[in-house]
Amino acid sequence: MSTEEKSLNFIEQIIEEDLKNGLSQDKLRFRFPPEPNGYLHVGHASAICLNFGLGIDYQAPVNLRFDDTNPAKEEQEFVDAIKRDVEWLGFKWDKECYASDYFQELYDWAVQFIKDGKAYVDSQSSEEMAIQKGTPTTPGTDSPYRNRSVEENLELFERMKNGEFPNGTHILRAKISMGANNMLMRDPIMYRILHAHHHRTADKWCIYPMYDWAHGESDYLEQISHSFCTLEFLPHRELYDWFLNQIYDSSKVRPKQREFARRNLSHTVVSKRKLLQLVQEKHVTAWDDPRMSTISGMRRRGYTPASIRNFANTIGIAKRTNLIDVSLLEFCVREDLNKTAPRVMAVLNPVKLVITNYPEGKEESLEAENSQEDASLGFRQVPFSRELYIEREDFQEEANKKFFRLTLGTEVRLKNAYIIKGESVVKDSEGNITEIHCTYDEDSRSGSGTEASQRKVKGTIHWVSINHAIEAEVRLYDRLFTHENPDGDKEVDFKEYINPNSLEVITGYLEPSLASAKDGERFQFQRLGYYCVDKDSSAEKLVFNKTVGLRDTWAKVESKE
Repeated sequence: MSTEEKSLNFIEQIIEEDLKNGLSQDKLRFRFPPEPNGYLHVGHASAICLNFGLGIDYQAPVNLRFDDTNPAKEEQEFVDAIKRDVEWLGFKWDKECYASDYFQELYDWAVQFIKDGKAYVDSQSSEEMAIQKGTPTTPGTDSPYRNRSVEENLELFERMKNGEFPNGTHILRAKISMGANNMLMRDPIMYRILHAHHHRTADKWCIYPMYDWAHGESDYLEQISHSFCTLEFLPHRELYDWFLNQIYDSSKVRPKQREFARRNLSHTVVSKRKLLQLVQEKHVTAWDDPRMSTISGMRRRGYTPASIRNFANTIGIAKRTNLIDVSLLEFCVREDLNKTAPRVMAVLNPVKLVITNYPEGKEESLEAENSQEDASLGFRQVPFSRELYIEREDFQEEANKKFFRLTLGTEVRLKNAYIIKGESVVKDSEGNITEIHCTYDEDSRSGSGTEASQRKVKGTIHWVSINHAIEAEVRLYDRLFTHENPDGDKEVDFKEYINPNSLEVITGYLEPSLASAKDGERFQFQRLGYYCVDKDSSAEKLVFNKTVGLRDTWAKVESKE
């Protein structure tokens, strides 16, 4: 095997082997097949990147297929959200397909199964079926309806389709073997009666195909060459192949199902059912709450498509399920935003600073670079005046030698501005500092080229001019769960681990250049972190979400624990 081949992951090795064994390159076709019963999450992002990435690497088409076989849980809202997420991640599908496109073909095949003695209508209750199906260590027993005549089965199945029976009275089962070791092969259900409105077929159908019946046959109808799914579907592969064997035409491509491991993310859950619970019980505001592991939540929080794609590529795919630390995802986000996000100044925990020797009423405009990483982003003008806000944490009355910010009697540089020296403080009746008084060196303006401007001082701090500052609502997000694996202990309700401090809302003061910031725009608040304009913003009130800090603060917290 060549060095190039050794670097392939096991999915790519499967494809390469099939190509060597005679599969034509132009027959390659992949698919991403979500069920539209919720919003996509970070686990789906990995599957999207896998399938569409294979499409790019092999120059093969990729279908977006909605497995919409359960109208009780599926909605057009979810279809629209899924399409929006896939497009946002930067991928284009070849065909937009739906399992419901194939309801007639699936039904016609099922009728043929009955005629061939490979399917029958069962009229047992679900409780009776559960007993009759046996256990993993004991074989099942035949249904009392297993040997119904072809004529009776055809009549009952047509009446099921016509809506003559209530939910739960009959099902259609494949006739395989009640003694099979794989319990999924013990006469699996192909159709159930479901009187429910479908988001695409309306009320045309009163019976709906089960996932195992619809999925492989949909792959076959679309001529998908490789059907990749997560490990929980490994036991389903035998049934996938059995169903295909009954209808396969050797002149066509036969889909191949292969499985890869889920990549679970720490401090969150990636079950659509549990994410739905969080929304319905109002632990979060919506599916796109920035604390959610949904793609729409990550988008709203300010994560970039490139960072999520890079995360998916970094963790790769594997044959064993494992837990990926969320700090790796945050690293990928931080790394991308460092290259692309303009730098601005904002103060989130303000204390007033007065430059006592700066002329009252004077204002000036100072030049500030938009990015140290990308010179093409240019410069902007920032207003400066006598009274400023600085971060409260950037001042200490008395400090040790390791404190490189402002103290009484020491100098620091105001970013893009002047060198100042702490002189005195004003306190309220409780001893809290309300104002810091300082003096400035008039000749030390940044970029002026004077000797004073090139003088080295211990630190640089950011600021905003009080007269020009814009007030904004700033939402500080923390991890939604305090436990790294909230879903790991089946004896404990995952909601027990919800972090009560996952959201803090404060008022921030921003430089005026942000007045025109639009929904979705991302910025680095210098020395604080990366922030994104939220969709709740308006011309009257800016709202920013904290995307991620400048460094991983959780690593220190967890090492102490």
